[in-house]
Amino acid sequence: MDYIEQLENKSIYILREAYANFKNLGMLWSIGKDSTVLLWLARKAFFGHVPFPLVHIDTSFKIPEMIRYRDRLAMKWKLTMICGQNEEALEKKQTLPDGNVDHLTCCRLLKTVALENTVNGKFKRYRLNLKTGKYEVDRSTEPFTGVIVGVRSDEEGTRSKERYFSARSKQNDWDISNQPPEFWNQFKTDFAPGTHVRIHPLLDWTELNIWEYIKRENIPTVSLYYDQGDGTRYRSLGCAPCTSPIKSTAKNVDEIIEELRSGKLKNIAERDGRAQDKEDGGGLETLRKDGYM
Repeated sequence: MDYIEQLENKSIYILREAYANFKNLGMLWSIGKDSTVLLWLARKAFFGHVPFPLVHIDTSFKIPEMIRYRDRLAMKWKLTMICGQNEEALEKKQTLPDGNVDHLTCCRLLKTVALENTVNGKFKRYRLNLKTGKYEVDRSTEPFTGVIVGVRSDEEGTRSKERYFSARSKQNDWDISNQPPEFWNQFKTDFAPGTHVRIHPLLDWTELNIWEYIKRENIPTVSLYYDQGDGTRYRSLGCAPCTSPIKSTAKNVDEIIEELRSGKLKNIAERDGRAQDKEDGGGLETLRKDGYM
């Protein structure tokens, strides 16, 4: 068994543990490479069927190709697709593109607040109708007690402080200093009533591991990750106004793997093109303590 298979097996084990221990479970799908690998692993874990809803927080500022990709895959794989949004903030134009707030406030309103209230059922949810391809208001407002997220320890500093099963307060806050120990694949899954739990099956994966797995499994990814002829590509995907491409001529998965193995990007942070990280002092601690992904 090679290292990638070991990672795959552990992630599948964690996914099955989560499904066995949490009644109302959802999985965040940002449409990026990591959460798409996580989706692929979930389909493997449950023999082609994903037994919990996929949740996407739609800021309305995502690159259009990302949304087309999301809906195309959701229809093809027959996924239970839920979208949430901070409609009040958008209606009041409390956004960076409208010029009324800074990066961190925009992220907090459109992502953190939207996520918290989509998860707890206070905001309106929209479910993809697999017959019509249209989104309709979801009748269910039942809170998700556990949410599976595709974060990796190596991607960004605060994420290295996470656990596989990470408790949040009833207010969705994250107390970094109060995380359960996890030794020898023994995970804490019994939490006090009202605790919201984030589950992180990809913590041990690296960026290179993700791309090696995408190659091995032939996982479909957004073409924004590849150079389209102008010598740039996206390394990390987010909202269009706040995400910049990097200089790279990698046009396919093999070339991205070679780029990572060569060390060409070793002095450039993976999220270097994400403006909110820079405004948060180069990390995401402020946002993530409040519930950001």
